[in-house]
This record gives sequence, structure tokens and C-alpha cells, in this order.
Amino acid sequence: MNADEFRQKGKELIDYIADYLENIEVNRVTPNVEPGYLRPLLPTNAPHHSEDWENIFQDFKDKILPGVTHWQHPRFHAYFPAGNSYPSILGELLSAGLGTVGFSWAASPSCTELETIVLDWLGRMLNLPKTLLPESDNKQIYTQIDINGNSSEQNLNGQNSLQKRGGGVILGSASECVLVSLLSARNSALKKLKSEHPFVEDGHLLSKLVMYTSKLAHSCVEKAGMIAMVKTRILEPDDNYSLRGNTLEKAILDDIDNGLVPFFVSCTLGTTSCCSFDNLVEIGQLCCREGVYLHVDAAYAGSALVCEELRYFSNGLEFVDSFNFNPNKWMLMNFDCSCLWVKDKFKLTEALSVDPIYLRYKEMDKAIDYRVTDKIKHTNFNFFFKSIGE
Repeated sequence: MNADEFRQKGKELIDYIADYLENIEVNRVTPNVEPGYLRPLLPTNAPHHSEDWENIFQDFKDKILPGVTHWQHPRFHAYFPAGNSYPSILGELLSAGLGTVGFSWAASPSCTELETIVLDWLGRMLNLPKTLLPESDNKQIYTQIDINGNSSEQNLNGQNSLQKRGGGVILGSASECVLVSLLSARNSALKKLKSEHPFVEDGHLLSKLVMYTSKLAHSCVEKAGMIAMVKTRILEPDDNYSLRGNTLEKAILDDIDNGLVPFFVSCTLGTTSCCSFDNLVEIGQLCCREGVYLHVDAAYAGSALVCEELRYFSNGLEFVDSFNFNPNKWMLMNFDCSCLWVKDKFKLTEALSVDPIYLRYKEMDKAIDYRVTDKIKHTNFNFFFKSIGE
């Protein structure tokens, strides 16, 4: 395919997508196929010779599309909402056209800088604590709104640091966000233990670490614990399906008595099974008192914090060390997209970065590189925000 054919077929494909979305309700929501339906319809081996675009696309319509589940259909109510919008689609197209691999500032400066800017925009829209934001003014004020809609402002411990430690990064899924946060917390906990017990083997210290989450948390939390090779305590929620501070406190104290080291808690705002909310205020105060890292997974319901009248759900966020949510669910962003904010970006980069000579560049001391993603999803955000507005 040459540039002229790309122009023509690209325009035709845009028309096809627009027609598909405008008339999606004529389709059956789920396909009427059985497992293995596609194998007999496609050749055993990849094609030896190129085919015309018309034949390739006709194959898609005749063989692939009949097996597609139409997630954008108005009668699709399974799993979770799947965001989509024309500005986001165009941003995705432009990102693919640029073909940029933005794993560091030097690899593509605007990728790193635009990611920081759009995450600051988004964090402000959600009213996240300033300690989590990549950029902020000097006045560290966090607005709390109670269930009756009354607002109050509080200074976050007078934290006016000359060096902003909060930061954010765009990842592919909440599973990645939870794992990255857990690895950062594990690295800090092991460093602390190693300083206290310098002659004890790392494997023995690792065996002492224990993390906590609710029975209703997404399975990715337990999987993250398996990957990080730490003990995981699955705790029972209360009658309102919420993990409470007293339940967590009992588990932490029991583990301390048994010689273990509590180091990480994952709370959920909007559980997958029933959209319940853990008691973030109780748990946050406990984690702050015990020196335990607190992560909040708001993948499903985090988008609701854009609405001022729903921000009472976020009371307690001032205690968290990291927070994630998925704009590709309630927001109009294409999958895959999950945003992670951390209170200390330097601990995150320390835990996950390596520094081979071929990745070094002269501006390293002035730029922040998370080195955990090479996506340029921030182009979609930029198009989306500027097209739709806050």
C-alpha cells in the first residue's frame, strides 16, 4: 500500500467506522457463533502473497465481524462500560501514524511532557489531593465534600516542598497500576528492613512481608501479590460489602505478633462485583498510623469523582500513597487506558528503573522518566479534553 492508496482507504475506513457507530443498534449484541467457528474460515498458513485491500476488508466483514461482540451497543450491559468517542479514535489514529515509542524524555520529549500535563488536568478534574498531582501551586489544599454536599478545605500537613514529589503515568490496565504500586511499596519496605537487618538474606526479609485487601477486590490484586512473591491476606467486608478499619487493624496486629511485616493495603472504590466502597477514612488513618503503604483501586467508579456531588466517596484520599482509575470505562476514552498517580514518583522510579548507558542522555537531571510505559495515549486525552471540555 502506497501513500495515495492509504489516503483513499483511510478515508473509506473512517466512513465505515462512523456508519458502524451510528447504526450499531441494528446488530445483535453478542455473536451467534460457537467456539472454533473462525478456524475453518481462514487458511492454515499466513498468506504467501499480498492481497488487495478490498479482499482483506471483505474478509473482515464476512468472517471476523460476525464473531464480534458489540461493546458500544446500547443494549450491551456486561462486564463494565467501554468508553469510546470520535476525538479519542482520532487521537488513537494519530498516535499509530506517528509510531512513537516514548519510553523516556529523550525518546520523545513531547510524549513525557504531555503525559504529565494531561494527568495534572485529569487529577484536578477528579479533585485528587495536590500531593498526588504532577504539577500544582504552592498551596496544598484538599477539598472534602460530605454526603450532604457540604464542602470543607484542609491543608495537607503544610506540605509545601520545593521539589514536587507527586506524579502520574498512563498505563494499560488497573492490573498494571496495582502491580507497579505494589512493587514500589515492596522496594521501600525491603530497603527499610535491610537497613535494620543488614546481615539477613533478602529472601528471608521478603518472606516477612504481608499485604492486605478485601475479598471483593479485583482478582488482579491477589495476582499482583503472587507476582511480587509476598503473603496476601484476603479480608472479609462488612454487611455493606465494605472493608472496615477494625477488620484491617486486627489482621495487621495479629501479623505483627507473628513476626510478619505489614507493608501494603489495596482499597477499592467501586468493586467489580457490586460497586461497593471500602471505608477509606478508617483504613487511611490506620495505614498512616502504622506506616503501611495505601493504594486505592478506583478502576470502575473513579470517573464519578468528576461530579462534585459524588466526591464524598473520595474522603480519605489525603492518606493514600497511590491511586488509579480507568478512563476507558465511564469516560469516553478508548481501551486500553488506566491512570496512576503516586505521592512519591521518585520511589516509583527507584523501584522500577534501570540505567543502562544506552538509555542515558544529558538532560536526565531535568526530566522525569517513569520507564513503565511506552504508549502515547496522552494524545487521545489531549484531543478528548480539547474537543469536549471539562
